[in-house]
Amino acid sequence: MQWILLILAFIIPLIASLNVKATFKKYSQVRSERGLTGAEAARQLLLDHGITDVTIEAVSGNLTDHYDPRSNTIRLSQSVFGSDSVAAVGVAMHEAGHALQYAENYAPVRLRNAIVKSTNICSHGSYLLIMIGILIGAKTQNGGPLGYHLMTLGILLFCAVIFFQVVTLPVEFNASGRAVRSLQQTGLLSAEEQAGVRKVLTAAALTYVAAVASSVLTLMRLMLIRGRRR
Repeated sequence: MQWILLILAFIIPLIASLNVKATFKKYSQVRSERGLTGAEAARQLLLDHGITDVTIEAVSGNLTDHYDPRSNTIRLSQSVFGSDSVAAVGVAMHEAGHALQYAENYAPVRLRNAIVKSTNICSHGSYLLIMIGILIGAKTQNGGPLGYHLMTLGILLFCAVIFFQVVTLPVEFNASGRAVRSLQQTGLLSAEEQAGVRKVLTAAALTYVAAVASSVLTLMRLMLIRGRRR
Protein backbone atom coordinates (compact mmCIF):
# COMPACT_ATOMS: atom_id res chain seq x y z
CA MET A 1 0.00 0.00 0.00
CA GLN A 2 2.84 2.40 0.79
CA TRP A 3 4.37 1.82 -2.63
CA ILE A 4 1.01 2.34 -4.34
CA LEU A 5 0.52 5.65 -2.52
CA LEU A 6 4.06 6.73 -3.36
CA ILE A 7 3.62 5.95 -7.07
CA LEU A 8 0.25 7.71 -7.23
CA ALA A 9 1.65 10.77 -5.42
CA PHE A 10 4.32 10.97 -8.12
CA ILE A 11 2.21 10.15 -11.18
CA ILE A 12 -0.77 12.46 -10.56
CA PRO A 13 1.24 15.73 -10.56
CA LEU A 14 3.31 14.45 -13.48
CA ILE A 15 0.22 13.83 -15.59
CA ALA A 16 -1.16 17.27 -14.68
CA SER A 17 2.14 18.91 -15.59
CA LEU A 18 2.36 17.13 -18.94
CA ASN A 19 -1.25 18.04 -19.67
CA VAL A 20 -0.79 21.76 -19.01
CA LYS A 21 2.35 21.84 -21.14
CA ALA A 22 0.64 20.03 -24.02
CA THR A 23 -2.45 22.25 -23.80
CA PHE A 24 -0.38 25.42 -23.67
CA LYS A 25 1.72 24.26 -26.62
CA LYS A 26 -1.40 23.48 -28.66
CA TYR A 27 -3.05 26.85 -28.13
CA SER A 28 0.20 28.79 -28.32
CA GLN A 29 0.06 27.94 -32.03
CA VAL A 30 -3.43 29.45 -32.38
CA ARG A 31 -3.19 33.18 -33.05
CA SER A 32 -5.91 35.53 -31.86
CA GLU A 33 -7.85 37.21 -34.64
CA ARG A 34 -7.21 40.69 -33.22
CA GLY A 35 -3.50 40.08 -32.79
CA LEU A 36 -3.70 40.97 -29.09
CA THR A 37 -0.52 40.08 -27.18
CA GLY A 38 -0.43 38.69 -23.68
CA ALA A 39 0.90 41.95 -22.23
CA GLU A 40 -1.79 43.97 -24.01
CA ALA A 41 -4.55 41.64 -22.82
CA ALA A 42 -3.38 41.87 -19.20
CA ARG A 43 -3.20 45.65 -19.42
CA GLN A 44 -6.69 45.82 -20.91
CA LEU A 45 -8.15 43.75 -18.08
CA LEU A 46 -6.56 46.04 -15.51
CA LEU A 47 -7.75 49.19 -17.26
CA ASP A 48 -11.29 47.83 -17.45
CA HIS A 49 -11.24 47.77 -13.64
CA GLY A 50 -9.60 51.16 -13.26
CA ILE A 51 -6.19 49.82 -12.23
CA THR A 52 -3.25 51.77 -13.65
CA ASP A 53 -0.46 51.27 -11.10
CA VAL A 54 0.46 47.65 -11.95
CA THR A 55 3.68 47.12 -13.90
CA ILE A 56 3.81 44.45 -16.60
CA GLU A 57 7.22 43.15 -17.60
CA ALA A 58 8.82 40.19 -19.36
CA VAL A 59 10.71 37.49 -17.48
CA SER A 60 12.88 34.66 -18.74
CA GLY A 61 11.80 31.04 -18.74
CA ASN A 62 8.76 29.09 -19.87
CA LEU A 63 5.49 29.12 -17.91
CA THR A 64 7.17 31.30 -15.27
CA ASP A 65 4.31 33.80 -15.32
CA HIS A 66 3.27 35.22 -11.95
CA TYR A 67 2.04 38.28 -10.12
CA ASP A 68 4.35 39.76 -7.47
CA PRO A 69 2.27 41.67 -4.90
CA ARG A 70 5.38 43.08 -3.21
CA SER A 71 6.33 45.13 -6.25
CA ASN A 72 2.82 45.17 -7.73
CA THR A 73 4.22 43.66 -10.93
CA ILE A 74 2.88 41.11 -13.39
CA ARG A 75 5.79 39.14 -14.83
CA LEU A 76 5.07 37.29 -18.05
CA SER A 77 7.32 34.68 -19.65
CA GLN A 78 8.77 35.32 -23.07
CA SER A 79 6.25 32.93 -24.65
CA VAL A 80 3.40 35.01 -23.22
CA PHE A 81 4.49 38.66 -23.00
CA GLY A 82 4.82 39.45 -26.71
CA SER A 83 2.86 36.54 -28.14
CA ASP A 84 -0.58 37.01 -29.70
CA SER A 85 -1.61 33.39 -29.23
CA VAL A 86 -4.80 32.29 -27.48
CA ALA A 87 -2.73 30.58 -24.79
CA ALA A 88 -0.69 33.72 -24.13
CA VAL A 89 -3.79 35.88 -23.77
CA GLY A 90 -5.35 33.42 -21.32
CA VAL A 91 -2.28 33.08 -19.11
CA ALA A 92 -1.64 36.84 -19.07
CA MET A 93 -5.22 37.64 -18.12
CA HIS A 94 -5.08 35.01 -15.38
CA GLU A 95 -2.13 36.83 -13.83
CA ALA A 96 -3.99 40.11 -14.19
CA GLY A 97 -6.81 38.40 -12.31
CA HIS A 98 -4.44 37.94 -9.38
CA ALA A 99 -3.64 41.65 -9.46
CA LEU A 100 -7.37 42.37 -9.27
CA GLN A 101 -7.68 40.07 -6.26
CA TYR A 102 -5.11 42.09 -4.36
CA ALA A 103 -6.65 45.37 -5.46
CA GLU A 104 -10.07 44.22 -4.19
CA ASN A 105 -8.64 42.60 -1.03
CA TYR A 106 -10.07 39.21 -1.99
CA ALA A 107 -10.60 37.15 1.20
CA PRO A 108 -8.80 33.90 0.21
CA VAL A 109 -5.78 35.98 -0.86
CA ARG A 110 -5.74 37.67 2.55
CA LEU A 111 -5.87 34.28 4.24
CA ARG A 112 -3.10 32.85 2.06
CA ASN A 113 -0.86 35.84 2.72
CA ALA A 114 -1.49 35.55 6.46
CA ILE A 115 -0.29 31.94 6.61
CA VAL A 116 2.38 31.81 3.88
CA LYS A 117 5.38 32.42 6.20
CA SER A 118 4.24 29.94 8.82
CA THR A 119 3.50 27.42 6.06
CA ASN A 120 7.08 27.67 4.78
CA ILE A 121 8.34 26.93 8.29
CA CYS A 122 5.94 24.00 8.62
CA SER A 123 7.00 22.65 5.23
CA HIS A 124 10.69 22.49 6.16
CA GLY A 125 10.05 21.41 9.73
CA SER A 126 7.66 18.60 8.84
CA TYR A 127 10.10 16.65 6.66
CA LEU A 128 12.94 17.20 9.13
CA LEU A 129 10.91 15.88 12.07
CA ILE A 130 9.56 12.95 10.08
CA MET A 131 13.01 11.90 8.88
CA ILE A 132 14.48 12.20 12.38
CA GLY A 133 11.56 10.22 13.76
CA ILE A 134 12.08 7.45 11.20
CA LEU A 135 15.83 7.30 11.87
CA ILE A 136 15.35 7.17 15.63
CA GLY A 137 12.68 4.51 15.24
CA ALA A 138 14.97 2.41 13.05
CA LYS A 139 17.67 2.38 15.73
CA THR A 140 15.34 1.81 18.66
CA GLN A 141 13.67 -1.45 19.58
CA ASN A 142 10.00 -1.43 18.54
CA GLY A 143 10.35 2.09 17.13
CA GLY A 144 10.64 3.91 20.45
CA PRO A 145 8.23 6.59 21.74
CA LEU A 146 10.49 9.50 20.79
CA GLY A 147 10.60 8.58 17.11
CA TYR A 148 6.84 8.00 17.09
CA HIS A 149 6.06 11.37 18.66
CA LEU A 150 8.46 13.22 16.34
CA MET A 151 6.73 11.67 13.35
CA THR A 152 3.36 12.69 14.78
CA LEU A 153 4.50 16.29 15.14
CA GLY A 154 5.96 16.25 11.63
CA ILE A 155 2.69 14.93 10.22
CA LEU A 156 0.74 17.69 11.96
CA LEU A 157 3.02 20.29 10.40
CA PHE A 158 2.53 18.62 7.03
CA CYS A 159 -1.24 18.99 7.47
CA ALA A 160 -0.67 22.75 7.71
CA VAL A 161 1.02 22.60 4.30
CA ILE A 162 -1.99 20.79 2.84
CA PHE A 163 -4.28 23.43 4.31
CA PHE A 164 -2.28 26.13 2.51
CA GLN A 165 -2.60 24.23 -0.76
CA VAL A 166 -6.36 23.95 -0.28
CA VAL A 167 -6.61 27.70 0.40
CA THR A 168 -4.70 28.31 -2.84
CA LEU A 169 -7.33 26.51 -4.94
CA PRO A 170 -10.06 29.20 -4.80
CA VAL A 171 -7.41 31.87 -5.43
CA GLU A 172 -6.34 30.20 -8.68
CA PHE A 173 -9.83 29.29 -9.86
CA ASN A 174 -11.08 32.80 -9.12
CA ALA A 175 -8.25 34.40 -11.11
CA SER A 176 -9.10 32.20 -14.09
CA GLY A 177 -12.78 32.98 -13.69
CA ARG A 178 -12.06 36.69 -13.79
CA ALA A 179 -10.09 36.25 -17.01
CA VAL A 180 -12.85 34.24 -18.70
CA ARG A 181 -15.61 36.63 -17.62
CA SER A 182 -13.63 39.60 -18.89
CA LEU A 183 -13.20 37.96 -22.28
CA GLN A 184 -16.92 37.25 -22.47
CA GLN A 185 -17.84 40.82 -21.54
CA THR A 186 -15.32 42.62 -23.74
CA GLY A 187 -15.30 40.30 -26.73
CA LEU A 188 -11.52 40.58 -27.09
CA LEU A 189 -11.53 37.00 -28.37
CA SER A 190 -14.06 35.09 -30.42
CA ALA A 191 -16.22 32.38 -28.84
CA GLU A 192 -13.95 29.70 -30.29
CA GLU A 193 -10.85 31.43 -28.96
CA GLN A 194 -12.47 31.82 -25.55
CA ALA A 195 -13.03 28.06 -25.48
CA GLY A 196 -9.30 27.61 -26.05
CA VAL A 197 -8.51 29.97 -23.18
CA ARG A 198 -10.79 27.99 -20.87
CA LYS A 199 -8.99 24.76 -21.77
CA VAL A 200 -5.58 26.32 -21.07
CA LEU A 201 -6.66 27.79 -17.73
CA THR A 202 -8.47 24.59 -16.70
CA ALA A 203 -5.33 22.55 -17.39
CA ALA A 204 -3.30 25.02 -15.33
CA ALA A 205 -5.80 24.91 -12.45
CA LEU A 206 -5.72 21.11 -12.41
CA THR A 207 -2.01 21.23 -11.53
CA TYR A 208 -3.01 22.78 -8.19
CA VAL A 209 -5.68 20.13 -7.67
CA ALA A 210 -3.08 17.47 -8.47
CA ALA A 211 -0.71 19.00 -5.92
CA VAL A 212 -3.36 18.72 -3.21
CA ALA A 213 -4.14 15.13 -4.20
CA SER A 214 -0.44 14.25 -4.15
CA SER A 215 -0.02 15.78 -0.70
CA VAL A 216 -3.04 13.89 0.65
CA LEU A 217 -1.64 10.62 -0.70
CA THR A 218 1.71 11.44 0.89
CA LEU A 219 -0.07 12.12 4.17
CA MET A 220 -1.78 8.72 3.97
CA ARG A 221 1.59 7.08 3.35
CA LEU A 222 3.12 8.87 6.34
CA MET A 223 0.22 7.74 8.51
CA LEU A 224 0.87 4.14 7.48
CA ILE A 225 4.56 4.47 8.34
CA ARG A 226 3.65 6.07 11.67
CA GLY A 227 1.22 3.24 12.35
CA ARG A 228 4.03 0.71 11.90
CA ARG A 229 6.23 2.72 14.26
CA ARG A 230 3.51 2.48 16.89
